[in-house]
Amino acid sequence: MDIAAGRFRARLAETEQDVHAAQRLRYRVFVEEMGAQAGEAERAARREMDAFDAFCDHLILEDDSRVTDDPLDRVVGVYRLLRRSVARANGGFYTATEFDLSRLEAYPAETLELGRSCVDAKYRGGSAMQLLWMALAQYIDAHDLGLLFGCASFHGTEMAPLAVPLAYLHHNHLAPEDLRARVLPEHYNGLDLLPGEAVDRREAMRAIPALIKGYLRLGGFVGDGAYIDRDFNTVDVCLIMETSRIADRYRKFYTGKTSPAMERILG
Repeated sequence: MDIAAGRFRARLAETEQDVHAAQRLRYRVFVEEMGAQAGEAERAARREMDAFDAFCDHLILEDDSRVTDDPLDRVVGVYRLLRRSVARANGGFYTATEFDLSRLEAYPAETLELGRSCVDAKYRGGSAMQLLWMALAQYIDAHDLGLLFGCASFHGTEMAPLAVPLAYLHHNHLAPEDLRARVLPEHYNGLDLLPGEAVDRREAMRAIPALIKGYLRLGGFVGDGAYIDRDFNTVDVCLIMETSRIADRYRKFYTGKTSPAMERILG
């Protein structure tokens, strides 16, 4: 998979250097910007990495016009992708370190874990992310994926300041019971920090990260509870989305675009 529009190109990593470039962006965003912990090897290489990287697919977004002295700095967006069939052959999902995925493991079609998603600060809120999502849609179609899930994060490790957005998610976007992943018992923190009638929707939406709002627009749900990830300085929820529930208008937008059509969108 390799699609391009204007100065942007989205493709799967093909080489070790491609993976290192994805890890370099993750380091800039998660460690340098958001305050995640990094090991000695990660700090020396300036790459955020773990054991899951070796068997995941890495979807990368490049800006061909980006001027940089280091080829590892050319990637401006990334998704880490792990199909269930691959996870089962390599020890499992990353999300399973935080959530009980037994209900998702029983899903009758192939599933996909979305992880380590981030975009360079200079490209957030712009149209470049649309190309990354279009490439992801093509990946979903190519592998006939029925269910998407993964950890999605709020910055910080305190629950109280996040009471409004977390309670909003619980009362309005809780996954159906048969798909409801739950935080592991020893790490469980309830999302229902406020009663539904006390939650102001506008205030909640302002506090919900853009990526989570994007999944909600596509028909996504959240699992039961939040996980406090002190290593990454985040509060995590489990996002879950059946591809059959994606609204037709978004499906048509993200799949089957020609290069000229994408160039008109991206400018």
